[in-house]
Amino acid sequence: MGVASLVRRRSVLGWPFGFRKEYPPMSARMSSSPAGPPATSTMARSFAAAVLAGGLLATGAAPATATAAAPAPLSAPAPAASTVTVAGEGSASATPDLAVVTAGVEVTKPTGKAAMAGQSAAAKKLLDAVRKQGVADRDVQSTGIFLNPVHRYQDGASKSTGYQAGQAFTVKVRDINRAGALLKAVTDATGDDGRINGVAFDVSDPAPPRAAAREAAYADARNKAEQYARLSGRELGRLVSLTEGAGGQHSPLAVQPSSLADAKAPVAPGEVQEQVTVTVVYELD
Repeated sequence: MGVASLVRRRSVLGWPFGFRKEYPPMSARMSSSPAGPPATSTMARSFAAAVLAGGLLATGAAPATATAAAPAPLSAPAPAASTVTVAGEGSASATPDLAVVTAGVEVTKPTGKAAMAGQSAAAKKLLDAVRKQGVADRDVQSTGIFLNPVHRYQDGASKSTGYQAGQAFTVKVRDINRAGALLKAVTDATGDDGRINGVAFDVSDPAPPRAAAREAAYADARNKAEQYARLSGRELGRLVSLTEGAGGQHSPLAVQPSSLADAKAPVAPGEVQEQVTVTVVYELD
């Protein structure tokens, strides 16, 4: 029996027990398959998932280098502000209320020990005379003491003849009209050993005239700066810096001691000058 005959026979008799098996039509077999999503729906969902994944990649999964901020461009430095620098001078005067007397003693003796003892005795006389004139101890100050050999030159050679010792004092007389009386008392007490080196009229408190001089110096500097601003067609801006000259200048009025030799002579003290200089820098707007 050939193969073809065998296949026909089995299809008639049934497989594998000899019964004929009836196969439903193709359409019935398709409709009787288990329930499930249609093929077209499954394909749509797959396509949507792919589109969604692509969108996420495009919007949220970009490489880190793509989101890094670019460096800011370097900006040009701002131009320096224009400035004007000026110097100002100011002065103020005040009437003296104080006389400052520089006095001292000098003694020459054969030996240094004797010279120091002699100057000590003369200095005590000076201080006693000053105190009797009503000068307080706080207004008397020792400014120096010395001991020097004394030489005499003869026939081209130097020969020691003894020693000279001395001491200097500064005495403040707060009643100017009593300055002459103090000078006379000192010279009378010390005799040939006494020395009057100078007298100056001053103010006991230099702060007020110094403050007035500062105001004048600042006003002078600002007036100059405003003028330069107008000349350059600009406006005067903010103050940048101000420097005062070191120490300023305080000028007591020097007096010849001989002018006060007469203890009863009237005294004309004049005025004491205070001077200040400043250097000021302003911006120009």
